[in-house]
Amino acid sequence: MLASKMLLKTLKDTPQEAKIPSHILLLRAGMIKNEVSGVFNYLPLGLRVLRKIENIIREEMDNSGAEEILCSAIQPKEAWEESGRWSKYGPELIRFKDRHEREFCLGPTHEEIFTTIVRDLVKSSKNLPLNIYQIQTKYRDEVRPRFGLMRSREFIMKDAYSFDKDQEGLDKSYQNMYDTYSRIFDRFHLKYRPVLADTGSIGGNASHQFMALSEVGESDIVYCDDCGYAADVEKAEAKADNYQMNLEPADIVEVETPNMRTIEEVSSYLKVMPKEMVKTIIYYDNFNKQFVAVLVRGDREVNEIKVINAIDSTENDLRLATEEEILGLGSIHGFCGPIGLNIKILVDTEVSLLKRAIVGANKANYHLTNVCYGRDFTGQVGFFRKACGGDLCPVCGKPLKQERGIEVGQIFKLQTKYSLPMNCTYTNEKNEQVPMVMGCYGIGVTRTLASIIEQYHDDLGIIWPLNVAPYHAVIVPINYKDEAQQALANELYNTLTKAGVETILDDRDAKPGFKFKDWELIGIPYMIICGRNSVNNVVEFKVRTKVEEKQELPVEQVISTILNAVKDIR
Repeated sequence: MLASKMLLKTLKDTPQEAKIPSHILLLRAGMIKNEVSGVFNYLPLGLRVLRKIENIIREEMDNSGAEEILCSAIQPKEAWEESGRWSKYGPELIRFKDRHEREFCLGPTHEEIFTTIVRDLVKSSKNLPLNIYQIQTKYRDEVRPRFGLMRSREFIMKDAYSFDKDQEGLDKSYQNMYDTYSRIFDRFHLKYRPVLADTGSIGGNASHQFMALSEVGESDIVYCDDCGYAADVEKAEAKADNYQMNLEPADIVEVETPNMRTIEEVSSYLKVMPKEMVKTIIYYDNFNKQFVAVLVRGDREVNEIKVINAIDSTENDLRLATEEEILGLGSIHGFCGPIGLNIKILVDTEVSLLKRAIVGANKANYHLTNVCYGRDFTGQVGFFRKACGGDLCPVCGKPLKQERGIEVGQIFKLQTKYSLPMNCTYTNEKNEQVPMVMGCYGIGVTRTLASIIEQYHDDLGIIWPLNVAPYHAVIVPINYKDEAQQALANELYNTLTKAGVETILDDRDAKPGFKFKDWELIGIPYMIICGRNSVNNVVEFKVRTKVEEKQELPVEQVISTILNAVKDIR
């Protein structure tokens, strides 16, 4: 490709709206163009990377035995009503009506559609197991699109669904996809961890996320180096540290805490540690029309996903109760406590072990000390706190570590969550109709693209792994009008192109420094510079991963080096 013929527009300055490296560099390198908030156009260089990522995913999925299809993004309301998700999914679902007033949505995911396809086309157990997938654009009306391709309203996703006769079959399909995903992310050279995950709105009874490690990740993961346990904090658990467990209970004492509402204020005033106190946080669950109090130690944070799962609600239906609502329950904001609170109470395991806890007295300016679960109040005990680094591993008891990550893939054991209500069945040997047992497997294609940049960049720009780079090599003549430089550059270009190397010839009339900065920003793996030694068939050779190094080499050696590298990529 001749650079003079390319749609190529790089930016010198950082766009104001971009905050993280992948967003900044994709815009600066001319790979994407913002249309409106959370919606992007893919320009030629960005699209080439995107297609390479898709093809690696496609190759590994095909090798796993899955078959590719392509579904419409437009989905009828009726399918979502069958699964029960039309009213439960929330405002992220983009809904609309056609001219006949029939209701539809733009698909944020495709469980319902894949289920109806298999329900209508597969009847016999002879056709099972089955795994079908697509690579397609999804739509979600994000309340706050941000971080470029990380959280957008429109994104490309690979989603696959397996259909089996029984749980044993699902376990095999799930493991097959787990192994396939590991091969995919290995090929992208990502530093990642598979972690236990919450199933969220997709549902099911088991899930793993594949997390690309990154400081800009929106998710926290905890893991144990000793036994290998790893989980997203929404799913993670940890052993209780048994604080106060061996103390003897004492009589409750009411103490005055004038105008002190926070854990920090009260613990400082009473000269106690925050973990001797209990936070009583009151929520309103709109899905079940109820108030819920959640109790965690003062040094802990509530895990709202655990709360939502415990009360069978949704993220969009759980909110903090207002001060007026708390007053109506007979308490007061900042002084809430479980004693006498006549609503559903969820008690974290650590709180249940405290023998002399300090809680709010449900009246202004007072707290109660020496409060004990089981004697003074009751509730549903469970793991309702957020696990964090330093907690004890739930498997082996060693300290957990914590990192941030970007979710690039997730797999689910759906069981019969969709097949049962949607009547997706097969006929067994007894002529009975049996619900198929399903799995669901997603990869964020555009998120993966951004994640690669997050892990592979420097102050100059992107550093693409060779197998996903938009082009393998670029030839930069110092002065393309110079006869010797032009002749050598053209010869190199023709030789490499014919050998299957994706090559750019920078024939632009621009200063060398400008050209170098462009290709370093864009991240082309190999740069060949034709200068004054062109008459001797000698060029300067630069590798993007070693940007400070520059070698003068014979043309034949450069060609051999690039051909060998390209030959070995997968």
